[in-house]
Amino acid sequence: MNEELVTAVENEEEFVDETLVCKECGNEFVFTAGEQKFYKEKGFLNKPKSCKACRDAKKNAGRAPREYFTTTCAKCGGEAKVIFQPSNDRPVYCSACFEEMKKNAQ
Repeated sequence: MNEELVTAVENEEEFVDETLVCKECGNEFVFTAGEQKFYKEKGFLNKPKSCKACRDAKKNAGRAPREYFTTTCAKCGGEAKVIFQPSNDRPVYCSACFEEMKKNAQ
């Protein structure tokens, strides 16, 4: 058998989904095989203690919610929602038109 293949088989671990309990809300959540592989690759030693929803809530706790402004797209005339206060001196585009212009510029 090829030496490289033997080494690869020896180093390969089988990861299986594992159900854990969130320390914040007490709900069960799945620590997937893919997440376990990612944790191992990054060198993380401990399993997650909180579910995704509680981790996201904790991460966003200090942030103010974003304010969106509605305006008219300068290209198609449709509705454009943006995170900045639009001014009349510069055109504002909806997401679709902005992506199209960005794609055409490349």
